Amino acid sequence: MGENYNVKYEIKRDWWLVGIIILIWIFTFAIFGHLPAKIPMHWNISGQVDRFGSKNEIFILPFIITAIYFVMLFIPLIDPKKANYDKFAGAYRVVRAVVVIIFVAVYFASTYSALGYRIDVNRIGNLVIPIMLVGFGSVMGKLRHNYFVGIRTPWTLVDEEVWDATHQVAGRLWLIAGIVGLFVSFFKGSWVVVFMFVLLITAVIIPVVYSYVIFKNKEK
Repeated sequence: MGENYNVKYEIKRDWWLVGIIILIWIFTFAIFGHLPAKIPMHWNISGQVDRFGSKNEIFILPFIITAIYFVMLFIPLIDPKKANYDKFAGAYRVVRAVVVIIFVAVYFASTYSALGYRIDVNRIGNLVIPIMLVGFGSVMGKLRHNYFVGIRTPWTLVDEEVWDATHQVAGRLWLIAGIVGLFVSFFKGSWVVVFMFVLLITAVIIPVVYSYVIFKNKEK
């Protein structure tokens, strides 16, 4: 990547991911005529539908997935630290893949629910968070200084050593949190949803606080 970053090359490396996005669009157009006029669009903490929308809204998630992928594909071109992307090219591909796969899982859950299948949305949601934590955690320590991907606090952005130390800790923390989350996801109940939310918030807050602490320690 960096100065030699080539979008065409990255798309070739993401051939399977691009294929999934294309298949989602084909699938959406194929099932559109079979959808009821109103489809479920949101679920509450108990997994019950609490908002319906027009069947035309079935196109929202495919559009979001496509947009997110291409934004992530092109965003290194405008990053002032774009030369650093060469140092974590593989990790960045993993990040792109994890983000897309998470949204794809949500898409299929909502789409099959709209088609009348009984879908345990809470169970899927409870799996998404730990999978995301494991996926990101596995490459977090490989991310190098940049302005778009990673834990971007005032202290990590201003100091590369703080960035590196924070992401090393965050990587281990997110992996552990993800594994714990995967174990808890086998249980049922609204408390699991709350637990996953707390797990995610904790995994985010601790590295932020850690980045501040080590930055202040460096100033002493």
